[in-house]
Amino acid sequence: CTCSPSHPQDAFCNSDIVIRAKVVGKKLVKEGPFGTLVYTIKQMKMYRGFTKMPHVQYIHTEASESLCGLKLEVNKYQYLLTGRVYDGKMYTGLCNFVERWDQLTLSQRKGLNYRYHLGCNCKIKSCYYLPCFVTSKNECLWTDMLSNFGYPGYQSKHYACIRQKGGYCSWYRGWAPPDKSIINATDP
Repeated sequence: CTCSPSHPQDAFCNSDIVIRAKVVGKKLVKEGPFGTLVYTIKQMKMYRGFTKMPHVQYIHTEASESLCGLKLEVNKYQYLLTGRVYDGKMYTGLCNFVERWDQLTLSQRKGLNYRYHLGCNCKIKSCYYLPCFVTSKNECLWTDMLSNFGYPGYQSKHYACIRQKGGYCSWYRGWAPPDKSIINATDP
């Protein structure tokens, strides 16, 4: 399984469903050639996907990690889970943004509640080597992959790409409220 890195905001904006949940059970079912793991979850909160699936009880993933299947601990942690809806079922895998809730930064949690929504009309452009440039005013340059620390880096953990004055998108950390005439809301 090979996935390109994704900023949490991109993962949020490109997912049908984004939830906080605890895994309470799992079983292997024989769907497809290698089987599917079906996790039973207790949904704590939904951040995205109310219209597609108002309540998620099961998540599906490939049984094999080589096919991007996800391994989650039962009755141990709460997770942030992102995924797609297909035939009325939620699917996720290693290429989706899945993280233990206690491993998320405060900025990422605020992003889920508010900021990532605001940036879904902005584009996060990955930079793997220099030189890198933005090519339109709705882009933010994501440079986490340039550092020695790699992914997930500082921008992934602490910033959201949000539209500012004049329609330009830029990284927002949250110290000062963004321009309220553009966002029309208050900082959480």
